[in-house]
Amino acid sequence: MTDAQKALEFEVKNGSTTIRGEQSGDGDPVVLMHGLTATRRYVVMGSGYLASHGRRLLPYDARGHGESDPAPSADAYEYSDLADDLEAVLDGLEIERATVGGASMGAHTALTFALSRPDRISGLVLITPAFDGRERGDGEFGEWDALADGLERGGIEGFVEAWTPPADERWRETATLVVRQRLARHRNLRAVADALRVVPRSRPFGWLHELDSIDVPALVVGSRDEADPGHPLAVAAEYARHLPRARLLVEEEGKSPLAWQGAQLSRAIDEFLGE
Repeated sequence: MTDAQKALEFEVKNGSTTIRGEQSGDGDPVVLMHGLTATRRYVVMGSGYLASHGRRLLPYDARGHGESDPAPSADAYEYSDLADDLEAVLDGLEIERATVGGASMGAHTALTFALSRPDRISGLVLITPAFDGRERGDGEFGEWDALADGLERGGIEGFVEAWTPPADERWRETATLVVRQRLARHRNLRAVADALRVVPRSRPFGWLHELDSIDVPALVVGSRDEADPGHPLAVAAEYARHLPRARLLVEEEGKSPLAWQGAQLSRAIDEFLGE
């Protein structure tokens, strides 16, 4: 690994909140954001492929996650807050435009940003989106609240007890292991619990048809429902249908989700950027 490919940590401020991440590689910037309860490690799983193939890779921990500061208040985890953090990262690193994306919450943050600041993005990488545009009543968020309660009362094991693993036995053990590993990387589990109560209730955009206006190249990575029922493949397909310049990528039948395979996912992103 060359010096340019080694990860260098950075931190930027959005008001009183410090956002921490890392950058590696030279070339066109690619900002990747993780999902709810994860950290920056869990997008391309530590793969150095993009940095070694001419990309400037910039993953960071969302507010309240990993090494980043908690939000200034327990309710400040809306997608508008997360998009402001993304802007702070770009401004702090003096990046005018970038390919932005991420997994689940990270994908939704990228879309919030793309709709509000279209001049700052050159492309989108949307991995396992879950928001389907439906209006939901407060009673539909009980599972998220149970996870937050479990995390506050019993830490990582309390979360796991409240969590519903994949029904398919092929993926259950791996998914449970990853849940424990990624929760262990947080400095402040109480902040993660706060995010669990707010993020699912927040709407990254109003309706799916709003995606029709995002005129940049987009890669949508879906997962089959047997392995990842929380991120329905039908939602990824709808995103790809609405985004004017999108293509959908899904793993082969019976294979582990592409979103779980850091090196393979990185190669797919690099190929997309090359196009």
